[in-house]
Amino acid sequence: MQSWRTLRALTSLSRTTQISHSSSFNVLRLFVSHPQPENPGGIVEDSDDSVFDSSDFRLPTAADAAPKPTWDKSYREKADRAIFGIEPEKIYEDEKKRRANMLAKALLEASLSKADEEEDADMPVKEEDQLSLSVGIVGVPNAGKSALTNYMVGTKVAAVSRKTNTTTHEVLGVLTKGNTQICFFDTPGLMLRHKGYPHKDVRCRVQSAWSSIDLYDLLIVIFDAHRHLTKPDSRVTRLIRYMGAQENPKQKRVLCMNKVDLVEVKKDLLKVAQEFGDLPGYEKYFMISGLKGSGVKDLIQFLMEQAVKRPWDEEPTTLTEEVMKNIAIEVVRERMLDHIHQEIPYAIDQRLMSWKELPDGSIRVEQHLITHKLSQRKIIVGKNGSKIGRIGMEANEELRSIFKRDVHLVLRVRVA
Repeated sequence: MQSWRTLRALTSLSRTTQISHSSSFNVLRLFVSHPQPENPGGIVEDSDDSVFDSSDFRLPTAADAAPKPTWDKSYREKADRAIFGIEPEKIYEDEKKRRANMLAKALLEASLSKADEEEDADMPVKEEDQLSLSVGIVGVPNAGKSALTNYMVGTKVAAVSRKTNTTTHEVLGVLTKGNTQICFFDTPGLMLRHKGYPHKDVRCRVQSAWSSIDLYDLLIVIFDAHRHLTKPDSRVTRLIRYMGAQENPKQKRVLCMNKVDLVEVKKDLLKVAQEFGDLPGYEKYFMISGLKGSGVKDLIQFLMEQAVKRPWDEEPTTLTEEVMKNIAIEVVRERMLDHIHQEIPYAIDQRLMSWKELPDGSIRVEQHLITHKLSQRKIIVGKNGSKIGRIGMEANEELRSIFKRDVHLVLRVRVA
């Protein structure tokens, strides 16, 4: 009897298993009969983390009110009495008088100083009275060419980074003062081979820079004087001597010793000047700091005197759309170099996909950062989009300060 019950139990279990298999097959067949999505694995090529849109964030504006103090005013007055031994009202009055005197002194000095020809800048200059000069800025990588260009122009037009080979193409900056216009061309870093001939890089940027040297009216050869004193590089010395070996009747050349603010013993700069003083190709020597502006005023004055009578090539006052597009690309590239390291930022293909001026006066800029590997894309995006978000926030804030208007920046990272 017990064996009979066991046999019935096994039979019912087998029947239940067949029914479950049959029902699961029917469910599977029903599921397959429905249309499937194109990407069943759920893999999205461009996730939300790989896109930065400044409209998703609120940036602080000048209209934001200053935060109110969190301390109690009575405690502050009590502390002033204990520390200074006088009433707080007298302290505030003295501070107010001191600031008023400083402001009056600054206004007096500004009124007595020589006019900077800003009033004449708005006046149109006749074409026959226009003076123009094209200036090329060349040197080894990381010599401070871009920083000097930005300072002389008065705004950021070229990316500046502590990494070498920051500039990958020729960047134009325009300075217009009175009836004179100077066009500065910031070039990629130049190098010489061991035999002393121009180095042709695998990429075409250095070859292009060498081929355009003779196209400028005046050439500025710049090098890092501080590094030359602390850690001399024979490649820098060869380039300086190569450029100044002989006079060029069609082009004037000047030698600029940059980053003099980092040199503690200023007498050492005379040794550097004497080292290259026998080169006939350089008409004049300047000791400058492209970042701090030391000596740049004398350099600009010299360049203004070298201008020739020729119509201007660029718009004198306003930023053209083409210049603004280049500035937007350079600012984003500078932020990438700050936050992305090793060879990755040099392998990114940066493209301007969209540029639109909106009815409210703001600008919408969309750029695509194209990588060749999925691993590089992950590094640029960062965890939950943190790195691309930081790059976009800093770049968007700087573009707003340069363009003096709201900027809607969109950055998209994708694989080629």
